[in-house]
Amino acid sequence: MTVAGQKAKPSVWSRPAYRLLLGSEAVTLSGSAVSAVALPALAVLELRASTGEVTVLAFLGSLPNAVALWAGALSDRHPKKPQLIASDLAAAGALATVPAAALAGVLTITQLCAVAMVLGAAKVVHDATSISLLPAIVEPDQLQDANARLGAASSVADSAGTNLGAALVGAVGPARSVLADAVSFLLSAVLLWRMHVPETATCRDVSRQGLLRDIADGVRYVARQPTIRTVIAALATLSFGLAIMNTYWAYFLLDRLGTSPAAFGVIMGVGGTGGVAGALLAPRISARIGIGPAIIIGFAVSPLTQVPLLIAGPGLRWQITLTAALAVQLFWATVSGTSQRSLRQGVCDPAFQGRMQSASTTLTAGARPLAAATAGALVLALDVRATLAVGALLQVVPVALLLSSPIRTLRAIPPRVPVPHAREGTPP
Repeated sequence: MTVAGQKAKPSVWSRPAYRLLLGSEAVTLSGSAVSAVALPALAVLELRASTGEVTVLAFLGSLPNAVALWAGALSDRHPKKPQLIASDLAAAGALATVPAAALAGVLTITQLCAVAMVLGAAKVVHDATSISLLPAIVEPDQLQDANARLGAASSVADSAGTNLGAALVGAVGPARSVLADAVSFLLSAVLLWRMHVPETATCRDVSRQGLLRDIADGVRYVARQPTIRTVIAALATLSFGLAIMNTYWAYFLLDRLGTSPAAFGVIMGVGGTGGVAGALLAPRISARIGIGPAIIIGFAVSPLTQVPLLIAGPGLRWQITLTAALAVQLFWATVSGTSQRSLRQGVCDPAFQGRMQSASTTLTAGARPLAAATAGALVLALDVRATLAVGALLQVVPVALLLSSPIRTLRAIPPRVPVPHAREGTPP
């Protein structure tokens, strides 16, 4: 209800740039969800990848995250729209080589590793740019709603893409199914090309200082911002545990539990509906219990929902159980993810948005190659199920970290507080 004579504030949906960004994110996630089913099926079932080859594939796919700091610095220096379009075109080109090589009968694990590296690099650039662009196209008090809508659309797209991937793998095979992902990146590039963003509001003038100095300034800024620093540390430890599990998650279901590609796709697709519900309810949950508790609950639920996987066996009953556990995990992961992303964006200085996000990517996703290598060493010393258990136990650590921080008492996004000696051009 508004006061007489006073216009209602436009919703985030009324902003064309936001709608195009949301469409771009949804279409690429939908396509990538197809590949999330097709590529593991292609590697494990058709190319007969060993556990060592699965480890190398996961390691190389995560390796580009180690240079995310450069992507963040470039994002803060230069217009973001061209960077987004270039990353989409690079991903589309790499994916198109998979069905082409399969058709020629020359597809190998080595090529899949190269494609995974290109996709990883494109994602690093895309994430640093798109997440840091959002605060420039919506108002500060719209961040939670904007992130929630993005999360809901992404979850729907991910779920639809996973089910489409399962259908495509069954109908045309995993190699041809990858074409759907390539097309999604091309469509995303078209949507981004149509987006009009005042780039003066999203990038600063390139200063005389070098890129390494920009990176150092960004790292110091994050280190001196307690809220951002704590959330990123929690994300990094959670990510490491999840990455150990994800190295063999698909392999465990497809090979050890005998899950078919179609059933694997259904587990991921139906489980993904939890993410849709979480995104839709995230603002309401955060408003009711506070943004801090919403973040912490999401972190706490993750290790608990891994328990069914650790004791699962073959058969429909366990497939239903794993689907339900995944749905609960993704519900709270999305609530927590939407809340912590809005919190970081809300308290971060606009000039450091790209570098803040790239610092998060470096510590969370950048640790995944090490996690994949750790998983490979663990599986040699133990077995696949025990390796999954180690990954689940590590997810308890970030919960303790958050509970011991002031984040547990946060009820709303606090006002942005300038951090001394972290401004552009200011000597440390």
